[in-house]
Amino acid sequence: QVQLVESGGGLVQPGGSLRLSCVASRIILNIYTMGWYRQAPGKQRELVASITSGGSTDYVDFVKGRFTISRDNAKNTAYLQMSSLKAEDTAVYYCNARRTTQDGTTMDYWGQGTQVTVSS
Repeated sequence: QVQLVESGGGLVQPGGSLRLSCVASRIILNIYTMGWYRQAPGKQRELVASITSGGSTDYVDFVKGRFTISRDNAKNTAYLQMSSLKAEDTAVYYCNARRTTQDGTTMDYWGQGTQVTVSS
């Protein structure tokens, strides 16, 4: 069974930093596009950042310059480095791995989420 396990969440003061990790088992992450999503209470899940198998990254405007997505294929792990955190970054953060095979099948996996709370 494929598993994505996030870690690194917690309570941090405004302006602080956290690094989230997403370790995969039973899939090889280097052929997947990795994404970090977040869901705040009462809101829909939203994409925060993504990184393709080739290493191209993309960010939503509200995290540009503050968050960095990366991957270590040797460790089968993706990361989200978050800095200058704000109260509005408070959410459950989810890791996603996605790829579309040559026959058009989409493989889509999610982690269980890790809570990030930004508060003084």
